[in-house]
Amino acid sequence: MASTSDIRKGLCIRHNNDIYKIVEFLHVKPGKGPAFVRTKIKSLTTGRVLDLTIPAGHKIEDVRVETRKFQYLYTDGERYHFMDNETFEQIDLPESAIDAPQFLKEGEEVTILIKADDNTPLTLEMPASVVLEVTHTEPGVKGNTATNATKPATVETGAEVKVPLFINEGDKIKVNTMTGEYMERVKE
Repeated sequence: MASTSDIRKGLCIRHNNDIYKIVEFLHVKPGKGPAFVRTKIKSLTTGRVLDLTIPAGHKIEDVRVETRKFQYLYTDGERYHFMDNETFEQIDLPESAIDAPQFLKEGEEVTILIKADDNTPLTLEMPASVVLEVTHTEPGVKGNTATNATKPATVETGAEVKVPLFINEGDKIKVNTMTGEYMERVKE
């Protein structure tokens, strides 16, 4: 059991018979009345995000989780398959357990949260950004860098990203996995 003073970003707790990960939190001490903690929690099984207010000093049930490195193998349309880099055993996760599955590239190393009690895979943590090759876009025009105009581009995973006009097919770009936005062109 933990208390509200132990709350931090990334802590996994049990709430309403489900496991949630704390995404945001704020300790609030109003001028009048007791202190409390306002949190935003995300279900690791359904992906649903809730706002939760916890009175100060209240006990919360924390869940012990481990992070392990896995290699993404393939998807069969419904589930995503991964291989443990140390034991070579394979696990699979539903699409709802992955924040940005459209940016997963075969062979990429990812981090998966595992419930320590029974080794149940909970969710996949995507890296903050990924480097992907542009497979299809309209041809770029030299000198089109002054405006903030964008065009759609399809990357090697099949996802579509808005990119600046100077990006061509074959270019490698860095994409933010949280927002799905173009960050920069990557030079080899």
